[in-house]
Amino acid sequence: MNASQALHAAGQSVWYDNIQRGLLDNGELAGMIGREEIRGVTSNPTIFMNAITKSHDYDAGLRPLAKAGRSAEEIFWQLAIADIQTAADLFRPLYHQSGKGDGFVSLEVSPYLAHETDATLAEARQLWQRVDRPNLMVKIPATKAGLPAISAAIAAGINVNVTLIFSRSRYAEVMDAYLQGLEQRAAAGLPLDSISSVASFFVSRVDSKIDARLRDQDAHLRGKAAIANARLAYADFKQVFATERFQALAAQGGRVQRPLWASTGAKNPAYSDVLYVVELVGPQTVNTMPPQTLVALLDHGQVRPASLEEDLDAARQTLAELQALGIVMDAVTDELEDEGVKSFADAFTALLAAVETSRQAAR
Repeated sequence: MNASQALHAAGQSVWYDNIQRGLLDNGELAGMIGREEIRGVTSNPTIFMNAITKSHDYDAGLRPLAKAGRSAEEIFWQLAIADIQTAADLFRPLYHQSGKGDGFVSLEVSPYLAHETDATLAEARQLWQRVDRPNLMVKIPATKAGLPAISAAIAAGINVNVTLIFSRSRYAEVMDAYLQGLEQRAAAGLPLDSISSVASFFVSRVDSKIDARLRDQDAHLRGKAAIANARLAYADFKQVFATERFQALAAQGGRVQRPLWASTGAKNPAYSDVLYVVELVGPQTVNTMPPQTLVALLDHGQVRPASLEEDLDAARQTLAELQALGIVMDAVTDELEDEGVKSFADAFTALLAAVETSRQAAR
């Protein structure tokens, strides 16, 4: 049993935070599925920027689109959707074998729309129709404007990966938005059992932000905040999905919205390269890993089932100590949300600029 299989046995699915046409064409992604190393794929603007700008995988697909007069953004979406469709087809058997619980491939709405509810929902609907795969998840950011779009998308029957969650307070709003979507769907007499959603709670960036604010005398708190934050968020998840409100929806086929641990690559070289994997294991969760983290997990990861539920008192103590130092978690996570939205928008801008350069050259 490899470490990914051990995580699955503990109730956690490994998704791959990476997509590139070369992986689809050379059979590597299919091999990873066959070896039971991954059970889904996530993507974001930065991943596509790296895939398209740092390889020649897309040259052949780009040229005819450029010669047909398509804009840079039209070319990007056509290339990205083709990749997502191919990956979704590779995962389709697992999607059915898992009872529609795994085998998902995520594609994000334009990061330019992060603060526009109606435009986000319109694009989510459009991507759902264009990709036309039941195991697609449309990624919608957990901004204030994103929350009503999440509810409406769920009500419309679209699988949603809610992204850029940093705080427990925003996570509570995300879970409520999901339940509202299911309730709207149930009220309309529509089935709930085909709808899946995950809530992508970002991890390592929290430590990066807080560690930089700690003095030498507070060094014992370094590398602790992100795991504490995630463990308490998992406790929140268990509480919400044990309520009568959700149980009424579950009786109609509603599924839990699984927490997904994102940004799980260790950014500090002083930390274990599997820190944000082995400390965050628990039932009904997902961990989406960048390539280097997955390699590390398969090489030397030691899985502790239910590590998410260890030392909750210590997690509370960590956050209390940070508060005493004047480090307010909600203020930190608000900064991280703003930075995350900007980072994805900047990556999308750089991506479109690179596609435009290639488009001009092809024409």
